[in-house]
Amino acid sequence: MTLGPTEWGESLHGVGPWRDEYGTEPPTDPRYDPVLLAEGDRRNVVDAYRYLTRDAIVADIDTRRHPFHVAIENFAHDANIGTVVRTANAFAAEAVHIVGRRRWNRRGAMVTDRYQHLEHHPDVASLLDYARERSLAIVAVDNTPGAVPLETAELPRECILLFGQEGPGVSDAARDVAVTTVSIAQFGSTRSINAGVAAGIAMHAWIRQHADLASAW
Repeated sequence: MTLGPTEWGESLHGVGPWRDEYGTEPPTDPRYDPVLLAEGDRRNVVDAYRYLTRDAIVADIDTRRHPFHVAIENFAHDANIGTVVRTANAFAAEAVHIVGRRRWNRRGAMVTDRYQHLEHHPDVASLLDYARERSLAIVAVDNTPGAVPLETAELPRECILLFGQEGPGVSDAARDVAVTTVSIAQFGSTRSINAGVAAGIAMHAWIRQHADLASAW
């Protein structure tokens, strides 16, 4: 697959039919979606994934995924869940785990939930069982006394970054089994950062420490 730039410089409406774009017959590779080839592709995907079927895109991302997971514990706002899912997709996280209620409004994910592995756990105990079975270290992200600054922390390569909802934060049960709790440095008047934003900051901290930047789009 030929890699291309991200969507930043392309038309807001994506690309048109293959024949219009390239002046050639559409490819017959089964990874390509015949409807998209004929009608154009206006999805929010990078250029390298244009015209590909959803399954083909997921399969390719699976070869590029990073060994960190993200867990969302009892988020009260669907928009924050969508933000976390969209950011996890951008950083090719292995999976996003939603602890608590199963149903949420996926609009904030901007359709990225179609390409991101999602897991549901009814409670923290279920998430902990999942982590133990896969030898994943749990890293709680919460601004609590004694937390290690994220800016200086060494994050485990294979881990679950765990976030609580705004206000209560990470539950005591989850914090008790975490290998460490990290906090994000703040300098203004607010007591906390939006949970979706905090998740993005923590994920990027993992990327800076462990990702091969040469493989980024």
